Order: sequence, then C-alpha cells, then structure tokens
Amino acid sequence: MSLSIASLNSGSNGNCYFVGNDQEAVLIDAGLSCAETERRMKRLMLPLAAVKAIFVSHEHTDHITGIPTLSKKYQIPVYITEKTLSNCPVKIEKHLVHSFEKESRVLVGNLSVVAFRKSHDASDPHSFMVSGNNVNIGIFTDIGHPGKELIRHFKMCHAAFLETNYCDEMLEQGSYPQHLKKRISGRNGHLSNAQALELFRKYKPLHLSHLILSHLSENNNDPDVVMKLFKPYSTEVKIIVASRYEETDLFVIKPVQGVSGLHPGKIKQKSYKQLLLFTK
Repeated sequence: MSLSIASLNSGSNGNCYFVGNDQEAVLIDAGLSCAETERRMKRLMLPLAAVKAIFVSHEHTDHITGIPTLSKKYQIPVYITEKTLSNCPVKIEKHLVHSFEKESRVLVGNLSVVAFRKSHDASDPHSFMVSGNNVNIGIFTDIGHPGKELIRHFKMCHAAFLETNYCDEMLEQGSYPQHLKKRISGRNGHLSNAQALELFRKYKPLHLSHLILSHLSENNNDPDVVMKLFKPYSTEVKIIVASRYEETDLFVIKPVQGVSGLHPGKIKQKSYKQLLLFTK
C-alpha cells in the first residue's frame, strides 16, 4: 500500500508533478511539452496511459504549456476552475474540460484530489492534496505566504512538494528590477527558502518521509544553498531538490501505522461519475 511520486520538472521553465498508485495517476500541472513529458515518464518507466487526469493550479504558462497536446493525444480530462480557464492562454478541447471547487474531493479511481486556495498573482490559484492508500501527497508551489490552509494541509502530508523559490539575500542583491523583486517576495508571489524552512520546522508531521523542494529560481537561488539550509533539520525526512532541467527519481511513499490518509474534503459526486468513464 503506497503512492509513487516524481517531479518531471520544477521551475519557471515548466512544472509537472506525478502522483500515482498501481492502477492510475494524476499530473499536477503540465508545463512541459507533450514530447518532453513522454520522454521523462518513459525514463521513469511510467506509462502515460495510466494518467487519468491533469489538475491545473493556475494559468501561468510554465504550468499549462503541454496541456493542449498532451490531453488531446491521450484524451486526459483536465480539471481547471472556470476563472482559470477563462484566463488561460491555451485552448483545451471542450469535452476534456472539467471543473473543480475548493475543498471538494475529486475521485480518480482510487485516488482523491482536494484543492485549496493559495496566494499567488493569478486569477484563481490552488494547491492540491492527492491521497490514496492511506497516504497524503501535498503539492505546494507558487505561494506568496504560508497561510493557515497551507499549514493545515502540510500537517497531514506523508510527502510534499514544497516551494523554495528564492534566497532573500540573492534576490535582494540580484539584478532584477525593484518592482519584480517586490512581486516575487510579496504576499502573492513565491515562498522563500526561509519561509519554507520555517513551515517545515514548525509544522513537520511525524509521518512526513519525503520533502521535495521545488520551483527554485534560476537566478535567485541555488540547489546547494537550499540543501545545506534544510539538511540539519531533516533527521528522519529524505530531502530532495527538484531540478528545472530533468526529472527526479520515482519515490515510493508508504503510510505510517495509525495515521489515516483520508482527507476531510467533501466528495464531488459529479466528478466521480465522470472519471469512472476513464478509469475502467
């Protein structure tokens, strides 16, 4: 009883996160081209036919570029809010578009996906918790500040993709114009290394086994800096820094005895019935 997870890519050049069991899987965002997504999944020995849904966090191009071709080629349902869809610069075939609502549980076979609102400079941005086999996987990137909803969901995770976008010192001393620095570090921007570390230190659940540090800035961060920052506090947690150039390894996340993986989101029955068609 477990879930498998991997980052196919993480950064401003494209974001795509895989979560699956032995029968089905979901992608959170699809910011790589279809061909590159296929190549990376093949290297991980993951069949794209197992992907039964794509969930869209927001409309920025590094999260949606591959969706039109990927969803059409494999007839994958795309879950996206109405506001995000109306602001989306790419076209998705209508019959593949499905909506989701915050705190509603969408069932994809034996996986459940719950979305919650986050602070980011997009029309209707959401983070996600994917659950199955008594395991919770959090996908928490593109977040301006660690609010109470992020904290609540992080405390339920057995593994999480957590944004560590920038180093405060590197951003301040870097060449970006001041307005861009303010946008990145603002409440609707991104999580800094320090903010992510504080969240990890204060609210790390005992059953957290893997933390994948994600969406690192190419210009305002460094993988070695992030790893050195988190390593002293990791102890029982495996720390991985997701690359903006290649996929991570595939990690198998197992439940901890006595800890439930069920998420208290309400079931969206319409979504469940729709997805049954794709998971038989």
